[in-house]
Amino acid sequence: MKHITFYLDFISPYAYLAFEKLPVALMGHSYSVTYKPILFAALLKRHGQLGPAEIAPKRDWTYRQVLWLAHQQGLELQMPASHPFNPLALLRLAVAAPQQGDPNRYVCETVLRHVWQGGAEASDAARLQVLTEQLDPARLPGSIEVKAQLKTNTDEALALGVFGVPTFAVDDKLFWGLDALPMLAGYLSGDPWFIEAWPGAASVAQGIRR
Repeated sequence: MKHITFYLDFISPYAYLAFEKLPVALMGHSYSVTYKPILFAALLKRHGQLGPAEIAPKRDWTYRQVLWLAHQQGLELQMPASHPFNPLALLRLAVAAPQQGDPNRYVCETVLRHVWQGGAEASDAARLQVLTEQLDPARLPGSIEVKAQLKTNTDEALALGVFGVPTFAVDDKLFWGLDALPMLAGYLSGDPWFIEAWPGAASVAQGIRR
């Protein structure tokens, strides 16, 4: 059985779509999953990038594409009233849910649907209070312990080379994005491509145009 570490930030619609699609995409494979909330903004800062929603044409395309993908996959998705938003409270709530360790699928599902279903403000204080009461976290979301765990998750992801969400880490390999799910399924099925082609696929020399 392979183990998948699923790095996600609730701010990402692609993380929501990948979360919902994962069981179907990997049907028939033997695997387990650990869900690790991380701060996407920290990845962007480390790699010197802007988020998709910070580049106007890319933002417009992203919103249209995720709504199309949800429509295509038969999933409910409404854009939150404001995006991007500060996801820290939601990330800390998910991390705080278990007494120790990482949040389970129910916790992540509940938070993702809080953001991506209904079209309300994801960071609205009243809604956050209702969500907190629903999840009844074992630890205080604002505690030093929880904040440290979220930072550890993010630092761990950065150390592995994670640059975006969602990312699925299996063995020594990273699979990035919703559209990587078929590739992940291929790896889990033992496709020999991952032995024959994976090692050299990233060794192409960088060309510089003048």
